Amino acid sequence: MLSDSIKSEFLATVASTISNRKLLEPGDRVIVALSGGADSVALLAALVMLGYDCQAAHCNFHLRGAESNRDMRHVQDICRKLEVNLTVKEFDVKARQRATGESVEMACRSLRYDWFEHLLIQERARALAVGHHSEDSIETILLNLCRSTGIDGLRGIRYRRDFIIRPLLDCTRSQIEQFLACVGLDFVEDSSNNSDAHLRNRLRNHVIPELLKYFPQAGRSILNTAVNLDSVARIYHRAIDTYRDRYVSTNGKIDLAGLLTEAGDDASTILREILKDYGVTTTQCADIVASSSRSGLKFPTVTGATIELDRGVLSINCSAGMSCPVKPTDSIPVDLRRDILTPVNLRISSHHISEFAPERDSAVIYLDSSALSEEHKWSLRRWREGDRIRPFGLRGSRLVSDLFSDAKYSAADKRNAWLLTCDDDIVWVVGLRASALFPVTPDTHEFLKIKYRHT
Repeated sequence: MLSDSIKSEFLATVASTISNRKLLEPGDRVIVALSGGADSVALLAALVMLGYDCQAAHCNFHLRGAESNRDMRHVQDICRKLEVNLTVKEFDVKARQRATGESVEMACRSLRYDWFEHLLIQERARALAVGHHSEDSIETILLNLCRSTGIDGLRGIRYRRDFIIRPLLDCTRSQIEQFLACVGLDFVEDSSNNSDAHLRNRLRNHVIPELLKYFPQAGRSILNTAVNLDSVARIYHRAIDTYRDRYVSTNGKIDLAGLLTEAGDDASTILREILKDYGVTTTQCADIVASSSRSGLKFPTVTGATIELDRGVLSINCSAGMSCPVKPTDSIPVDLRRDILTPVNLRISSHHISEFAPERDSAVIYLDSSALSEEHKWSLRRWREGDRIRPFGLRGSRLVSDLFSDAKYSAADKRNAWLLTCDDDIVWVVGLRASALFPVTPDTHEFLKIKYRHT
């Protein structure tokens, strides 16, 4: 039957995306953001049918009156049909706005994702799945182009960002609606999608339909361009990494004079990439480069950091209480009693010693359960010059930098490596080498298995 074929093809596409993009492993527990619209309903149904352990999550912001409550009732009905547990959270958006000064859109986003992250930890889920599809990616590319963007802005929506995954990105809206018709599931329409108050809606409702009248293959061509730019962007960022390695010291200071000498007219663009996590604008980077021979200048950023220029060297300072990116010297506290989702993805499980069957895999380590003692403080941090580890199976200690050399790590690999530490001792160079701390021995009764999932 045609309906069976449509259903099978849709599920195969989603399964292929999950596998090819390494979004989930078979049977993983996943939180599904369920609004009640076609995209989220299809996402939940597909993941359930593919055998994933799903927990649905619905946000009610009470911004659309009766329609908001209609959506909530609808998702409850969908979850009953699919036999999926549903958690509903009702929010006071105005209270959030009063407290933060955020716009309605930003307040909703902050509330939504703060709650989702809490749910991920509470439910020990691997990821949060959201229902973006291929047309959403096309809209994002066009929006970024209209607003002025660099190469990354033309790559479209990413399949994964931190703990968020998008398994429907290879599906079209038409395929989603056909799938729902085949499996007998309804969806609701958000009336605000018809409003032209937002630029995205104007693109979706007017610009893109007109574009497709004259260029029917424009959507596919835009997506193909994004795929091509993915490869170009990787080459571009490797070049940026080379400049970063040469001109950014381990303490974060930037040799602007040296960068200018080598890069010339490209220095401003390179500097923008180096400083992008601090919210530095293209104009600010041009001003910094133009002022390179001066000293004592300060450039404030939107994150609260201040960039100071002194004799051709840039320093980045973050005031107390300000929101700044994590510095290489910072440690991030972690709890080994649950999975770690960010800044690095670690699956953590506890087992009886009878289940101990160690794999020869650098992406997995095993620790005696004494690692969970309350007296221990666990954290993740970046590599620092002079770091040493006592590798499992070897006598004495070794420089982590020597391990990097043995593994032929590039400068970018070294910079992006994470170290799992306990009480400041290195327990694991994540994905590379474990230490001799907390070994599983004949006296072990319970052990931890920690698996690194590269994304």
